[in-house]
Amino acid sequence: MWTPSSPATTTCHSSGMTSSTTAGSTTTSWRRPRRDRPRVVPSTSSWVRTRYPANTVTLRRNRAGCRRPRSTSSTDSKQVTAVSRVETDDAAESLAKELQNFQEIAHQLLPEPGDVPKLRGVDVWGGTRPLTGAVGGDHIIYVDFKQRYDLDARIVRAEAKGQTSVVDGLRRCQRRAGIAVLDVSGHQMTDALLAAMMHQAFLLGALYELDRYGQITTRLFENLNTRLYRSSGAHKFVALLYGEVSEDGTFRFLAAGQPFPRVFSYRENRFVTVEADRRLSAPPIGIQPSLNVIDRATNESPFGFKEQYEVNEWALLGTGDILLLYTDGLSEHGDDRYFPDHVEALVRDVKDRTAREIYDAIQSDLLVFSPPADDITLVVVKRR
Repeated sequence: MWTPSSPATTTCHSSGMTSSTTAGSTTTSWRRPRRDRPRVVPSTSSWVRTRYPANTVTLRRNRAGCRRPRSTSSTDSKQVTAVSRVETDDAAESLAKELQNFQEIAHQLLPEPGDVPKLRGVDVWGGTRPLTGAVGGDHIIYVDFKQRYDLDARIVRAEAKGQTSVVDGLRRCQRRAGIAVLDVSGHQMTDALLAAMMHQAFLLGALYELDRYGQITTRLFENLNTRLYRSSGAHKFVALLYGEVSEDGTFRFLAAGQPFPRVFSYRENRFVTVEADRRLSAPPIGIQPSLNVIDRATNESPFGFKEQYEVNEWALLGTGDILLLYTDGLSEHGDDRYFPDHVEALVRDVKDRTAREIYDAIQSDLLVFSPPADDITLVVVKRR
């Protein structure tokens, strides 16, 4: 608990020595002795007025010992106010331009309609609704392998090198498409910066994975986790779900802090429950360093280490079935009153529509239900 210190006494001597006593101890310092004659305050003569502006004269008079500063005229006050207002307006305009530039850069990373995966027998549509601004902490990355990469050229190169396992992986990618759903902690506009970093790191890592393994493996996410753990604070992390849907309706995915997908059965007309052993999850990206990496000894963690990521595989997509991928902005919407019951009833009414129409119906309905309190991301995957 803080307590005030003992009072100090100071004694001045004519010799110029100053004794200071505090709580039983005495210290002595030297200062210039005061003059015998009274101190003369310089006047603001005409040459001073000519050489220095009025506000400088006032400052010098104050330093010289005047008790009352010279009052400025109303004209001076208005000029100072005008200058301050101009400076404030300039700063606000500069900040607005910086924010606009930031939003434009982040907006360029958002998926466009042409990026939506195109698979035989599978319909996909999704989007993100930021809480504030044009971008936020939620993000979607579509990986249409046939559209984004030249798989045929990679297969030819791998065959020439005798890389059989790489060829097999690339051929599987010809019948798959990947979807990554990210949710950065927080929902401010500036959280899009971390989402943009993850976007670029993910796609760069995907290139390496395809060249070396022919497909995206859990190694990519172990590396992303280690990198983010080292470069971000404890309060910044990324919940992520990455899944690959195949033309035969199989859905393989890795979950790191994201809600599990929901499957609406067309035949049973409801959300179906998936067994617990096929709903394995890990902490969000960046919370704990990975356990089974070669650089483990270089990482320190007060929360321990994360076990290796596990891949879940669901083979539940029959004709007309609908898969929903989403962030907690949807699952917690309306104080947890909207999801899943209200969404289930809505999907039941629109299950015969396209993935885009189902997405639009949910987006419109949730705004009527209650105002959003977080970024909301939803991806609809429908088996035709």
